[in-house]
Amino acid sequence: MIEIGFNIMNGTLNKVMLIGHLGDEVKMHYFDGGNCIGRFQLATNEVYINKTTNEKITSTEWHNLVVRNKAAELCEKYLSKGDKIYVEGRLKSRQWQAEDGSTKYTTEIQVTEFTFLSTKKDNDSNKQIQSSESTKNTNFDPEKNDLPINDLPF
Repeated sequence: MIEIGFNIMNGTLNKVMLIGHLGDEVKMHYFDGGNCIGRFQLATNEVYINKTTNEKITSTEWHNLVVRNKAAELCEKYLSKGDKIYVEGRLKSRQWQAEDGSTKYTTEIQVTEFTFLSTKKDNDSNKQIQSSESTKNTNFDPEKNDLPINDLPF
């Protein structure tokens, strides 16, 4: 019998993969010693058709994400509300005492990997590039509605 180093029955996996849009700006918190975390919400949508009414239904799920240190600083610098991002991470639950003495609970995604898919900052710079390209100098004067000076009729 061959013995395998990893037994699927005894192993566990805590992995989350999401593609969604930021619900707000990244909120940073800095600690003594130079470490920091960034928190933001990510929206994912599910779209389906109600078979009874034939109505298109969109359901949004909100996820609380946490990024740490350099990753948090990158997210704060480059991401804005509405940006699309791919994240990988793991679920982490925590609890704390609220000011009123009640115990609060939350489940967050501790992000380990991420990829920016589209950012408003990228879109704004692309728009600036496109608008500067569209204003290139030509011999054609649109106000006169004439052909370019160097255009020959044959």
